[in-house]
Amino acid sequence: MNEARMINDLLQQKEGQCFDRKSILVEPKALAVSLVAFANADGGTILVGVNDNGQIEGLAGHEERVNELLRVPFDFCRPTIKVDFEQPACLDRTGRPNKVLMITVHQSQFVHANQADEVFYRVGDKSKKLTFDERMQLMYDKGDRFYEDTPVAGAVLADLDLERVRAYAKRIGYSKSPLHYLRENHGFIRKDKDVERVSAAAILLFGKAPQQYFPRARVRFIRYEGTDEKTGAKMNVIKDVSFEGTILETVEKSIVFVTTQVKEHTYLGKGGLFVTDNQYPEFVRQEIIVNAVAHRDYSIKGTDIQIKMFDDRLVVESPGTLPGLVRLNTMRKVHFSRNPKIAAFLRDYGFVKEFGEGVDRMCKELAESGLPDPAYQIESFMLRCTVKAAQVSRPAGDASIPGHEPGGGQSSGESSGESSGETDNRILEIFAKSPDLTIPEVAKLLQMTSRGIEKRIAVLKKNGRLVRTGATKKGQWHVIAGGNDRRNG
Repeated sequence: MNEARMINDLLQQKEGQCFDRKSILVEPKALAVSLVAFANADGGTILVGVNDNGQIEGLAGHEERVNELLRVPFDFCRPTIKVDFEQPACLDRTGRPNKVLMITVHQSQFVHANQADEVFYRVGDKSKKLTFDERMQLMYDKGDRFYEDTPVAGAVLADLDLERVRAYAKRIGYSKSPLHYLRENHGFIRKDKDVERVSAAAILLFGKAPQQYFPRARVRFIRYEGTDEKTGAKMNVIKDVSFEGTILETVEKSIVFVTTQVKEHTYLGKGGLFVTDNQYPEFVRQEIIVNAVAHRDYSIKGTDIQIKMFDDRLVVESPGTLPGLVRLNTMRKVHFSRNPKIAAFLRDYGFVKEFGEGVDRMCKELAESGLPDPAYQIESFMLRCTVKAAQVSRPAGDASIPGHEPGGGQSSGESSGESSGETDNRILEIFAKSPDLTIPEVAKLLQMTSRGIEKRIAVLKKNGRLVRTGATKKGQWHVIAGGNDRRNG
């Protein structure tokens, strides 16, 4: 990406959790507040030389001020904050060649303060000054926040799957070899007296067999009959499945399986458009699983993540209490990653759209479905999230898509003249080979309308034969072998 395009992309961003802009006239002590806040939170980028209106002032004529600002991480921050400075070329608001100062602030494992010994923390687009109690809490959490960086006893380079590293490097545009990536990024591999140590994050993300070192780093799904959890002779467990592998594999397997267990109903609604009602909005059920995996405390090795499905609710229990400054009453606004490298990895795969957005968006989507906010509880060392189920039933006067309810009739293969079963099999074959294809692309391949493909996909999803995971634009389709015995409509 060239410098002009990079600057233009940054200017399009809104100030938020990981981005801020400052005028070239900013005072060093004011810049120190932002540096401290970013370093104490998730890190971020500060663009200096841009006014409040988003216009580029540039650095020309302000060389003395620039030199002062370059000293801020050293002279105004305690301890010194690790930053990267760049001065990319651009055109300023008058159209003349100029430069801006781009400061990349690294997330820190230490608690930083300014010269006045004040501690700040980034919350949304603000730098929040912490109270004494909040500062003490931050210091405590910083101590165990980076367990993912801890070397794993006995783990060696051979325990890592370089093909998994290669796939990730390709996804993020890293051009060097997998070994270069591991040795040069995120402390995945570090040398200690000429011995290479492998971090917990490296094993969890790229390990050949992560459960060899983290036996309970898995997700267990338990489905109960009814609304209570019973034991002994009255035990009402009707399904008990565990999912293992790397972080990515565990997330994908869990999301796919839970989707097959959720009740949904698709019908022809008003205006001739198909509508699908779910017990739980798709984003919500994905987000609670992703959050549990991304933010669990992996230093707790005696238990696993558990997803419990009852007739009236979905419960996810994850080892570890709320990290950092996050509290039960601030979860929609305050973000703090216990495992920032794991969270960033999942974001690169489209499972985390933006830091701090997930809980707030869940609440909004649940509200749109007429459901209450997710309920969070802390019990001992476990964080529990409970989501109420929506009632899924057909509105009066609306026709269901054939195949979504027992006794549904057959639908045609549209213009191809083939049966719906043949069409469904062709759709599954296409997605098995190319899971990134869009519905319009599949429609073109099969010479059908997008609406026709949407109709068949709805049937395949209902029958447990097809599941979509990830973000709307960057997600993928997953073909499920066998499905649930209820074949095409």
